[in-house]
Amino acid sequence: MKKIYLAVSGVLTVASSLTAQTACSTGRYANDVYTNITTTSAIPYGSNTTWSGSAQTLTLDFHEPAGDTCTARPLIIWAHGGSFVGGASTDPDVDTLSNRFARKGFACASINYRIGFYPFDSAHAVIAVVRAVQDMKAAIRFFYKDRKNSNTYKIDTNNIFIGGSSAGAIAALHVAYLDRPCEIQPYVNSTTLNSMGGLSGNSGNPGYSERVKGVINLCGALAIYGWLEAGNLPFCSMHGTIDATVKYNRGIVNPGTPLMYLDGSRMLYAQAVALGVQNKFYTWLGADHVPYVQGGTAATQAAYMDTTVNFVRDYLIDRLGCTNPALQPPNAPAQTATLYPYTPCLVDIRTISNSLALEIYPNPSNDKIHVVFENPNEKHSVQITDISGRVVRTYSCNQAELAIEKENLNTGMYLLKVSDTQGQSSLQKIIFY
Repeated sequence: MKKIYLAVSGVLTVASSLTAQTACSTGRYANDVYTNITTTSAIPYGSNTTWSGSAQTLTLDFHEPAGDTCTARPLIIWAHGGSFVGGASTDPDVDTLSNRFARKGFACASINYRIGFYPFDSAHAVIAVVRAVQDMKAAIRFFYKDRKNSNTYKIDTNNIFIGGSSAGAIAALHVAYLDRPCEIQPYVNSTTLNSMGGLSGNSGNPGYSERVKGVINLCGALAIYGWLEAGNLPFCSMHGTIDATVKYNRGIVNPGTPLMYLDGSRMLYAQAVALGVQNKFYTWLGADHVPYVQGGTAATQAAYMDTTVNFVRDYLIDRLGCTNPALQPPNAPAQTATLYPYTPCLVDIRTISNSLALEIYPNPSNDKIHVVFENPNEKHSVQITDISGRVVRTYSCNQAELAIEKENLNTGMYLLKVSDTQGQSSLQKIIFY
């Protein structure tokens, strides 16, 4: 799934794809084409309240090729590990990965997110994951907002990827696949979730897109494999078979204290194959947790890091539409994954599925909301209804962007339905205040 944000979105989508393919043909993204990296540290991207009730400014470190003249670069947002109680944006896992991919021409952001929870139990661990999810979404929105305004970081928002190690991978997976509040209610009741600002949270940059192009899962897991559904984002995974912290298959996550069952990368691979979701999976036979930064000798860690970079590189250039030969093809998974029975929860009004890619900004708004269509040459029908189901506006649009004025509409929430002539549709909530 992806969103396009400019009035000439259809043209830019094609241009972006062609630019990436052309860049790959000249070496960029597929190879190390830069030697020097510029890192800008501690860039504020939002703020929120920590587990202890104190205010925290959320920051990220931005890594980019020195002297790069490209004005629309793919971005990888990395989240560090640390069991949601420790870690930082400068940790070796995300710092090394950021620099390695910046040498290939990617822009990389290594984020600090809220860490810590108490008591150290499963219920509070899940809440810590939600906080990390909210913060990563705020970081995604930060770059959409920047592209729409100052364009300081020169990001191609059609090509934003999220990922991380261990806890960071868990956060990224839940950003991508935990998309209905009712899914998490067995762990976090609706009152608590609503008080936190819902799944999107209140960590900053409201009204901008949270769409990404793909997910990089390095030794991570989902709480429930079934949150990965047909039509979801493509992803790649790497995991060791003897991971004692976040299990390769299904098992209890144990960062020193057993907390709860999680479905590891092997389970997610089995679910993706069953549903036809694009994914790449690499198994480190006989490897423990995040072997590219811990365990063994420095030489062994470096070898694991090279494998990691090559495998993720193959996934990324494939998502960019490049045709360069793979450096580290997927291998056969180990073990057998047993997909236990799971019944998806019902969709509630706070999260509405989309089969038609749109950008809607700013949302909420006090005067005007823009709807940007992926295909500007397609005719779209737009209908706005209030919460009672009464149709209050209709539009027919065959342009790239539609501006919806508040005018005489009352303050409150509305449902926006967009349909095209191909039978695709999208239903989203919009808010005027």
